[in-house]
Amino acid sequence: MFTMVVDGWMLIFIKTDNMFGALKSFLGIKPSANYAELVQNGAKIIDVRTPTEYKSGHIKNSTNIPLQSLSQKLKSLNKAQTIITCCASGMRSANAKNILKSNGFEKVYNGGGWQNLQNKI
Repeated sequence: MFTMVVDGWMLIFIKTDNMFGALKSFLGIKPSANYAELVQNGAKIIDVRTPTEYKSGHIKNSTNIPLQSLSQKLKSLNKAQTIITCCASGMRSANAKNILKSNGFEKVYNGGGWQNLQNKI
């Protein structure tokens, strides 16, 4: 058992088999997505880099929708489909995820940099 004080509240944690999982859940730290499984189950990968960046290398079968035009392309996307966003480093893909989520897309993941994501799938 251990205690922790957060915003004036004393929290008491009792050791269980999944103690750290419970703590991560409490703190809002989610487990990393299994991107390979998401893709195997039909997830769409949207690369939000510029067309020039995309042409220099990209994940096979990904779709290039530059971040600056994503809002105009929302109607061409299926809200029921799982979407993984990627870019060069993860910054633009995080913005893309937020745009999609704020427009009613529920199953959206920020895959980060496209090369890193490619290694995970």
